[in-house]
Amino acid sequence: MARLGTDAGADLVRIRERWPAASVTADAVFDTRLAAHFPTLHGLFGRLYGERDDALDALAGVIADAAASWAERPADLRAADARREQDTGWYLSNGMLGGVCYVDRYAGDLDGVRARIPEFVELGLTYLHLMPLFAVPDGNSDGGYAVSSYRAVAPHLGTIDDLEALAAELRANGISLVLDFIFNHTASNHEWAQRAVAGETGYEDFYLIYPDRTMPDAYEKTVREIFPDDHPGSFVQLPDGRWIWATFHSFQWDLNYANPAVFRAMAGEMLFLANLGVDVLRMDAVAFIWKRLGTPCESLPEAHLLLQAFNAVLRIAAPSLLFKSEAIVHPDEVVEYISLGECQLSYNPLQMALTWEALATRDPRMLRQALERRHALPDGCTWVNYVRGHDDIGWTFADEDAAEFGIDGFDHRRFLNAFYVNRFPGSFARGVPFQENPRTGDARVAGTTASLAGIEAGDAHGVDRVLLAHAIALSTGGIPLVYLGDEVAQLNDYSYVDDPATADDSRWVNRPRYPAEAYARRHDASTTAGAVYAGLTRLIRVRRETPELAGGHLVPFDAKHPTVLGYQRPGATDAAASAGTPATPDAAASVDTTVLCLANVGDIPATIDALTLSGFAPDAHELITDRRIRLDRGIVLDPCHVAWLRVRPAEAPPRF
Repeated sequence: MARLGTDAGADLVRIRERWPAASVTADAVFDTRLAAHFPTLHGLFGRLYGERDDALDALAGVIADAAASWAERPADLRAADARREQDTGWYLSNGMLGGVCYVDRYAGDLDGVRARIPEFVELGLTYLHLMPLFAVPDGNSDGGYAVSSYRAVAPHLGTIDDLEALAAELRANGISLVLDFIFNHTASNHEWAQRAVAGETGYEDFYLIYPDRTMPDAYEKTVREIFPDDHPGSFVQLPDGRWIWATFHSFQWDLNYANPAVFRAMAGEMLFLANLGVDVLRMDAVAFIWKRLGTPCESLPEAHLLLQAFNAVLRIAAPSLLFKSEAIVHPDEVVEYISLGECQLSYNPLQMALTWEALATRDPRMLRQALERRHALPDGCTWVNYVRGHDDIGWTFADEDAAEFGIDGFDHRRFLNAFYVNRFPGSFARGVPFQENPRTGDARVAGTTASLAGIEAGDAHGVDRVLLAHAIALSTGGIPLVYLGDEVAQLNDYSYVDDPATADDSRWVNRPRYPAEAYARRHDASTTAGAVYAGLTRLIRVRRETPELAGGHLVPFDAKHPTVLGYQRPGATDAAASAGTPATPDAAASVDTTVLCLANVGDIPATIDALTLSGFAPDAHELITDRRIRLDRGIVLDPCHVAWLRVRPAEAPPRF
């Protein structure tokens, strides 16, 4: 065994001299990338594992695994690597559109997903996120988030060969494959877990296992409970009396990343998936991956170092693969995971929650504040903007932000929970509470977009709210993500209560099976499904033709109306609008044009007066309806409607 030195170049020479597998030259391309990224990886390894005697051995193993992975990487994926190294902003394109679904509920199995590809192309998808599909234990698997093997698909969904074939066909149709990567923990029946419990050499330190309660009690003084209904604290007892760390469910055992062998093993799983054709990994539970006594064991500095180190490995052997962050934490902490060196993409939970908040209150101030203060990201990074996800809606705004408007955060969350589960007079929503605490009033909300927006209740503005919410996600900057089925106004599925496997988890209400009847009606605009589909596909098409909507640059705009949200998307440069997918830019667009986005979240018409719009030239093009309008006459927005106005600056008055 050997420790790391301080000189990356010298340690790379030592690695090649002492570990034959790591000294094999994959090819000139690999060697060039290794030379470029090894110093970064070496430095991160030093910060994480520099005090360990086995650090150099582990790093040598990582390099050997990367070389072997590159040697096996298919030619078309190598070609994609080369293209995306040249077009580094491919995912910033206004042509990007994401979809997300459960394989079994949406299509039966992986072959069923392949059969739906024509529908994906029709909608305009360029990015498909399949919810967890790896092998899991029988019974409760936390919806697939307890992984028994990263190299096997759940048998009822297909095989690993089916997944590889699906990835290839998606790629041929211009659609990137996105998978969840659950790397904070494994299932208790994972091979590593079973070997660790058995004390097998090389695995005994893969998890955090203690002989008695001394260390668990010490950790739990500062670590919060995540699922107290499942088990108290953060540890569960093994049959032999020992205790193992389990942040989430009792069958999800946390990995010990303080052991560099765990890093090597997990990097190997990432490389395996990259070679199957996966383009993006959604990094699950990123805040929890490093533990240190006396801390909350969330969002520690080492968590960021681990993400950076995994990125460095991928830049060497699979450089086109990206990471997507999912950190449901304080808004100030979300952005800490987003950078070119960590997660290039990130869910935008604050914008999602505040879109629903604005619809409930008919007041966009908190959403406007979030766009002004918390929207900007480092260059080359982007949000994944979604109207709702597979889980629940949590009201993740910061109390201090709400207080600026005289809003008490605790009381406001209780109001929003009541509103969206139809316990508030006049509510249009038909959501279902999730993890409700009757004593404190704390809860989160589950429901499909259509049921939350008023379609299930028969509200006159239900369809318009669905389109308004998606229009915001499509225009603020980032990759818009549609929960598949929502584009045809799927409603809540209350049958989850009839299945013992799902009856205790109300989130299944917003995970319906493929709504075949609604899809069959999607081209009939006289139906609700058709009205939503026609409106949404129009928005998607306009976005694809509007280069100003590429990238993420957003400029605030005060519409000076209590129910109207405003913001500007300035003209995109060629670099910002670069696309990995075909787009048809509007010939009228230029770097001098801006798209002014206005959204009326109110239930009555809203007038924006001419003075408010006087900073723009009087002639404007409304893109969604494709009509010319005069701003010097003011504009009227119908209830729950949106306008995307291509504008130019007003000419400066002559100077005398």
